[in-house]
Amino acid sequence: MVHINGKQEQVSGMQLQDYLVQNGYPMEGIAVECNEEILPKSQYSSYVLKDGDIIEIVSFVGGG
Repeated sequence: MVHINGKQEQVSGMQLQDYLVQNGYPMEGIAVECNEEILPKSQYSSYVLKDGDIIEIVSFVGGG
């Protein structure tokens, strides 16, 4: 199981970028933390989610 934003999901073996696209996350305007380290966007397509990963996906919101 992979923990994503506090939820357990069965997505082990899936590329991070595929997960983001399937779940409607825009490639621009988000940051992804994997196991307490920020992943560079250049690694989204090559990173494969593994059992035990802890992923936090944060969207940037504008406002004033």
